[in-house]
Amino acid sequence: MELSDFSHPGIWISLLTLTFLEIVLGIDNIIFISIIANKLPESQQAKARQLGLLLALGMRVLLLFTITWVMKLTTPVMTLDFIQDPADITKPLAISWKDLILIIGGIFLLAKSTLEIHHKLEKATKPETKIKAAAFGAILVQIVLIDIIFSMDSILTAVGLVDDVYIMIIAVIVSMAIMMAFASPISMFINRHPSLQVLALAFLIAIGILLIANGFHQYINKGYIYTALAFSLIVEFINIRLRKKSSE
Repeated sequence: MELSDFSHPGIWISLLTLTFLEIVLGIDNIIFISIIANKLPESQQAKARQLGLLLALGMRVLLLFTITWVMKLTTPVMTLDFIQDPADITKPLAISWKDLILIIGGIFLLAKSTLEIHHKLEKATKPETKIKAAAFGAILVQIVLIDIIFSMDSILTAVGLVDDVYIMIIAVIVSMAIMMAFASPISMFINRHPSLQVLALAFLIAIGILLIANGFHQYINKGYIYTALAFSLIVEFINIRLRKKSSE
């Protein structure tokens, strides 16, 4: 692999575009890590968030260095004769390892987010109930599992936009550094407002459904989900402001 010519403006445009997209794609990762780390004792939460993002960074860089192997994951390994391929209804749906990873990851995210909402509702209806702090190792395993899913999505997006592996690696490192810098403020803000936690979990449920749909070749534009999230956040911020004013 040859080092990129950074004197060329196109290289910088590709780098900035990919970095921005990596940050956008990493939002769901930050939200999941922030919510799941909140189950730990307060003294361990920041460590879990930073370690989780470092693991995500390592996962992405490792996948980029094995990009040839990653691309082979798109080769079909099985077919589902009872489902038609959306791209060609005359053929059965062909499932690759990448599709299986997305489907399993989507189911995991769907189940985990639903359980988290259930726990928060249970805690709200029974305030005296004490939730036992989770073990650091168990939380880390969950973070690693979801990192694998989000890393796969991130790397395949990068491959579709840029051919230069070094540009991909730099974009991933820069985006992760930015996310690590903002992970704690985002987590603290979400934890201060229970309604935002539920909204974030609902967003993760939508992402889980999206991953499952993508695994079955039903491609849905992520922009729709991010637009809906942005609208919901604006409404929720207005509600938070109104509640704050009414309590003064």
